[in-house]
Amino acid sequence: MSDSEARDALRLRREDPAPTQGIQELSLATDPDQPPPPPPPPETRLVSEGIMLADITARFTAAASRELVKDGYFTLFESVGALEIMDPKMDSGCVSAEELVDNDQQIKRSLLPTEVVGIIDQLLCLEMAWHLGYPLSQTLLTCIYMTGILTPEPRGLYEADYMRRSGAVGAQRSPAHAVLRAYCVALIKTCGDIITSFKNELFYEEEDASTNTYQLSLLNDVSRDEIRLTLREARAAIVDVANGWTDDVSQALESRLYFRESFLTAIDLAELRIRPDALKEPWTHMSSAIKEIQQSHDVGIAVPAAFNTKMQGMLASTMPPRPIVQPSFEEAMQNWSRLCVDGAEAVDILRYEDPQSLLSFVLTFQAKKPQPLAYIRTLVQSFIFAENIMLGEHSIREIMDDDLAIVVLPANMVLDPINDEIEAVQDPRFALAKQMEEFRIRCFPSYLEIFRTLCQNRSRCRRMMCHVLQEWEQVQMDAEEIDNLVQSALNEIPGNSLLAGSSPADSPLPLSSWAFLYKLRLMEWVVQLGFELEIYQPDELAGMYWYLSYLSKRRVTHCERIRSFTLRSLGEMRQRSGGRALPGNQEEAMTKSLSFLQKMLLDASVTWELSDALSCLYAALARTGLLKVPVRPYSTDELRYELRMKPFASIGLPALPPFETFEKEARQAATKVTAILEYAEKALGAAKKGCEMMAHFNEKEAFSAHHHERWLSSTKRMYKSAIFAGLALAAVKKEVVRVESSGGTVDNSEAVSLKLTAEVPKPDKCYHEWWIVPKVGLAVQSS
Repeated sequence: MSDSEARDALRLRREDPAPTQGIQELSLATDPDQPPPPPPPPETRLVSEGIMLADITARFTAAASRELVKDGYFTLFESVGALEIMDPKMDSGCVSAEELVDNDQQIKRSLLPTEVVGIIDQLLCLEMAWHLGYPLSQTLLTCIYMTGILTPEPRGLYEADYMRRSGAVGAQRSPAHAVLRAYCVALIKTCGDIITSFKNELFYEEEDASTNTYQLSLLNDVSRDEIRLTLREARAAIVDVANGWTDDVSQALESRLYFRESFLTAIDLAELRIRPDALKEPWTHMSSAIKEIQQSHDVGIAVPAAFNTKMQGMLASTMPPRPIVQPSFEEAMQNWSRLCVDGAEAVDILRYEDPQSLLSFVLTFQAKKPQPLAYIRTLVQSFIFAENIMLGEHSIREIMDDDLAIVVLPANMVLDPINDEIEAVQDPRFALAKQMEEFRIRCFPSYLEIFRTLCQNRSRCRRMMCHVLQEWEQVQMDAEEIDNLVQSALNEIPGNSLLAGSSPADSPLPLSSWAFLYKLRLMEWVVQLGFELEIYQPDELAGMYWYLSYLSKRRVTHCERIRSFTLRSLGEMRQRSGGRALPGNQEEAMTKSLSFLQKMLLDASVTWELSDALSCLYAALARTGLLKVPVRPYSTDELRYELRMKPFASIGLPALPPFETFEKEARQAATKVTAILEYAEKALGAAKKGCEMMAHFNEKEAFSAHHHERWLSSTKRMYKSAIFAGLALAAVKKEVVRVESSGGTVDNSEAVSLKLTAEVPKPDKCYHEWWIVPKVGLAVQSS
């Protein structure tokens, strides 16, 4: 077809009235008030072989009048393409012109100071909902004043005003609006800074916090000093109109502005990571302000019109409007108080004493119930290792060398900084420094990952630990290789025997011993977090507590081995000194290392004994029928064992016990119930003695610098768990003895049922989340 013929065909198609006529007929057919048109004459119908036409207009109209008609070929892509943006019937996020006018009128109208108090209190509740993980679109951005500041995007602080459309800015702004505007801009700046801190550290969007800003700039180009000046001007405006407002209203507004300014100061100082006393001060001020806000809440008047879900339609989001998420004022204040206390405690991590105290600080802080909010956990991460500096002033080498010195290499020349100054290649100390630097480079990422992992929420913490565990398996193998190279360099140094061994089995292997100890602790934490997170079923507790005792027993053996080499090294040092006292730094390093090993031995022993006792107790409950096993038609014990042990399957040492051994130790079918209970009693006795000894440790002995109260509380709760387990054990043993003394038996399927009931409580109902002690009581006799 030529170009002219194509143009003629297009012209004829445009002039053809048939399509317009068809559309008119269709509109008449779908109008229920008009009768359906008569069918076209036969000569105008399409005629084609294989096609049979039928008039369905009446049936379609009748069906559409009573139910939705869906075409199976009308796909999701086509339905999205059929949406009409800004059509209220089609666009669920459309904000009508009437609603926009209503919002503008609400913004322009004068506000009472009591109404400003009510709006700020609701903003506090919405802000806490955002801290709890809900998006800004369902919390703060539903406020017409907040959205009015951010849309359109302000070019500076002067334009950051919701009164821009009315022109009432600057000097024309009323004192009440000045206070509200200052609070809102400070709140926006705070949220923007917190989102930045989230993105600088490791966090999980779908679990911890929502950082979606919907393409809004949260005053990122405005400095905090400008925001503080605005807050102070608002406080000055309150003073200027003090005679016009009641004292309680003025004080209520001042406390809220003071809270917002203190929060900004806390964020500002946290980036400096210096002077813990100065960093803690704004958190203390925030706690005081929260108390004043609670006391003055009744002064405020709620303004429901200031919050609207239709504000979500103005955001760059593909989600339809969702309801506002707003906790109650009491719940929000409780969470705010907790955030302030946690923030003040988190600052103490900068008071560095030693790496083991640092690790214990993070362990106990993140184990608090309820767990610190996501921002506080992110703050702890930044304190530990931001800008490649640990705790604001220490290098990673300094922290790792301190750790090695405490655990395996106290007062040892391997960690002497002088080795780095040797430039002679033939000097053994040159090779020694090179090998140690290689070890630090290989180990540093995995070492830091332990602290990052502990700063996550509890579920994510356990999941990440399973991955970190695989990394430490590789670290241990690398450490064994470097240990041999370090040993070769040490053998070339005359008069050195600190790490000498007569055989490979007698060699201390300090680097691999250090890595193995951390790997064992990671394995124990994975199992213990499984109890806390309710991963294991009640009938699996006997086996998992046995596996925990298996790991902790290995830790006891390993700590004893490290301690023996440390004592031998101390003896050799004293022998070389001719019986004289060692220099102060060497004596202090040795004493500190032995103190840590003593504490680690006691901790591992208590874990071993208590987990062994609970394993026996659950095995006895299963044997006596007090603990019912659910029916699992699609599962077997061996498959569940493989699932539970999957994180440890690739670990070479300690080797994963085979399923047969695990089942034998968990069920103890070959041992009488009375023997099992007697063994559990002895284990509980040893565990309670160990807890009593640990409870008497001071801050230095427990390596719990600046968090001794939290550590001591955890130890006491573990001791209470042991006492409660003893009571449950005594009740079961008493009933078993009664049955056996009367000629009955509890060891087979035809055993006499005990007059007891056993219940496995939830972890949050126990004294300690890692020690799930069953509740055993007398059975209620039915009449």
